[in-house]
Amino acid sequence: MLDGVVLITGVMAAGKSTVAQALAERLPRAAHVRGDVFRRMIVSGREEYVPGADGDGESQLRLRYRLSAATADAYAAAGFTAVVQDVVLGEELPAYVDLIRTRPLHVIVLAPNPATVTAREAGRAKTGYGAWTVEDLDRGLRTRTPRIGLWLDNSALTVGRRWTRSSGTGTFPGGLSVLRGTGFPAGRGSASYFRAFWLVRAVVSGAA
Repeated sequence: MLDGVVLITGVMAAGKSTVAQALAERLPRAAHVRGDVFRRMIVSGREEYVPGADGDGESQLRLRYRLSAATADAYAAAGFTAVVQDVVLGEELPAYVDLIRTRPLHVIVLAPNPATVTAREAGRAKTGYGAWTVEDLDRGLRTRTPRIGLWLDNSALTVGRRWTRSSGTGTFPGGLSVLRGTGFPAGRGSASYFRAFWLVRAVVSGAA
């Protein structure tokens, strides 16, 4: 059984919700913690976090992170695997890792290419991008986010498709590939590189 907390992050329309829900459904005891729920709980006085924001917008973003981290820890303490899904980029990623008290902690960063994100966003009923552009967030992901966890280019990945490891290439049939062979922070009790692959396989494989 997979225990602890799984953080799935990436830009908007990267596939976080789909992957997180599919992973949670495969586990015997799991909770899907959606970070955006905590943003939408603010009925009045809500300030959206936009490029260059500080003040209330930044404070509310960090409040949301604290709440989702505490919720994940509470589910994990009750014996559930907490699968957290949110946009956590830049220096906020290591800060969020520090907020999670539960170990093991598994970090997966979905990093599809901007063209794929644009196409996915166009096909969604909801609109995530406004003041932000796909290019803005993609740049923040690739240039300002520390290489924590397992980074995956899931541009051509469809949940439910099988894959097996290609010999020595770090790429997988079905459009899944590893970016820069990143690992987990040392000394945090996180999953091994191989086990992180198992997490993704649990999502995309048709096997039980």
